[in-house]
This record gives sequence, C-alpha cells and structure tokens, in this order.
Amino acid sequence: MAKSGTSEAVELEVGERTVRISNPDRVYFSARGETKLDLANYYLSVGRGIVNALRERPCMLHRFPDGVDGEKVHQKRIPKGAPDWIETVRIHFPRFNRTADELCVTELASVIWAVQMSTVEFHPWNSRRADVECPDEWRIDIDPMPDCSLSRVKRVAHVVREVLDELDITGFPKTSGGEGIHVYVRIEPRWSFAQVRTAALAFAREIERRAPEDATTTWWRKDRDPAKAFVDFNQNARDHTIACAYSVRGNPRGTVSTPIAWEEIDDVEPQELTIATVPERYRARGDLHARIDVLPLPRRRLGSALSQVSAAAGDHMLRVRAPRLA
Repeated sequence: MAKSGTSEAVELEVGERTVRISNPDRVYFSARGETKLDLANYYLSVGRGIVNALRERPCMLHRFPDGVDGEKVHQKRIPKGAPDWIETVRIHFPRFNRTADELCVTELASVIWAVQMSTVEFHPWNSRRADVECPDEWRIDIDPMPDCSLSRVKRVAHVVREVLDELDITGFPKTSGGEGIHVYVRIEPRWSFAQVRTAALAFAREIERRAPEDATTTWWRKDRDPAKAFVDFNQNARDHTIACAYSVRGNPRGTVSTPIAWEEIDDVEPQELTIATVPERYRARGDLHARIDVLPLPRRRLGSALSQVSAAAGDHMLRVRAPRLA
C-alpha cells in the first residue's frame, strides 16, 4: 500500500520496511505508459514468486534510469549508501582479480529497493550464497535465432520435456519474456560450473539429435541456421545469467518471464504476458514454480543421468568439446 511521502515521491510499506520511490510517475514502458510506480506495484503483486526465484542468489541488475527506451546499465555492485538491511554476497572475478558485492535477495523489500534504483530486470546466478561456486540450478535455454518461429521453439520445448521425462527429472518451464522458453531443473550443489555446463552440452546435443530440423547447438552464432532454435548450454557457465521467473523485461510492452505449465506450451503467447496481465494470472493460478524447491532432487546423480543421454546419442557425444571461453 502506498502513502504520500513528498510531492515527488511515495513510500511503500513492504513487510517491515518502508521503501521510498522517487519519480513515481516517470514512464518506464512506452507501449501503454506504465510508470516506475506501476513497476514497483507489479513486483509487489508477484512478491512471493519473485523472491523465491531470487532467494540467496547473487544478482545482476539491469537498470533503466530513464525508462526502457533509454540507456541500459548493467550493475553488479551494490552502490554506496544502500540501506543497511540490503543483503549482499561477495563474488570474486579471477580474470581481473576483482570482487563485487552483488545484491542477494532474501525479502521482497530488497526487490522494491532495486526498483527504486531503476532496476527493471533481475538476472540471478544459478548458484546460491552458501556456495557460489556450485550451481543448484541447471538452466535449459531455448533461444530462437532471428528467423526462428515461435512454433519451432515450442516443438523443441516438447523434446526437452520428453528427454527430461526419460531421465526421471522434473523441469519447470517459463517464457523468456521474448520469444524463447527456459526450463529450470534443481540439482544438488555439488558440481562445478564447468561440470554442469558439460552436462548441459550433452543434453543439448541430444535435443539436437532428436530434432535436427528445429534445434541447433552450433557454437558460433555466424554458423548457426537463422531459422533454428539454439539450445544454449552456455547459460550454465560461471557468471552467465538470464532473467529470472517473474522478471520484467526491458522492452516497451513490459513483457514478463512467466512460469507456465507444460500443458500451456502449445497455446502460450509470450507477448501477452506483461506487467499488465501477469498479476491477475498470478492471483488466479499462483506461482507455477513454487514446487521447484519442494520436490525431491533427481534420484540419480546429474552426471550419470546425462551420461545416459550421451550414450543414447552415440559415443561421439562423449568427445564433444566446445571452444574454450575467453
């Protein structure tokens, strides 16, 4: 619930916190005219869902100080002067031997504070603060190339579910907020980023083997068929992030990366899932990713499950190596 602060600001009561929103009437999304305050109220409406998606994860913020038609700022470090109740996690970047104290959400007020800082998109790591070097989330990113149709992305998503079912693994799909589909799988936090990425590559190659007309794992973008969907295994590399469930995307329509049921894949229209429509969907259906941290982890180790995929695809799968990352 909002109350007036000054003529230029409002204050939002978020749990036990009071978060001040300056410039509440600034238009952030030009297609329908939603404002900074509308963005804050959107995140309040999906509060439990966005917190569950971000909880205890280092998070990069995509900020748009002048709205999404303006410049985008990628921010890893929490700025000086942040409230003392904002929690962070320190990340080391070996390449530059530097560190960053990144936002670590544990409560909804942290999300609304980030909105006050002009954050539109939330991009968390796939590991948590307790051990940032061991992912607990395997991300399957079906990323359409420029000429790839949404129907093709959906066909690939069905193949992803088929392979996960064969491995007795539960995947949780969501729209990307664009034309792609993401599928998240909880895993034990016992493998390195490199190991999870290797497993994700094996899985992606099996998707490509089963759907060669629709899917590709070709590494270099210039070599990919522009009409196919890229199964982006590299989203499991260290410090690679994608918009989380319920994150708004930085486009004029304010589309939302929205959890969906597998049964919705064929009918979903991602461009219709926006900050204007998702709150009512959330009220009606709840958080479709709520069970992701409740279900038992896969009974088989990730490595043995994915080695089964490799064997099914042929011995050449075991020898696959992607180009070394810079």
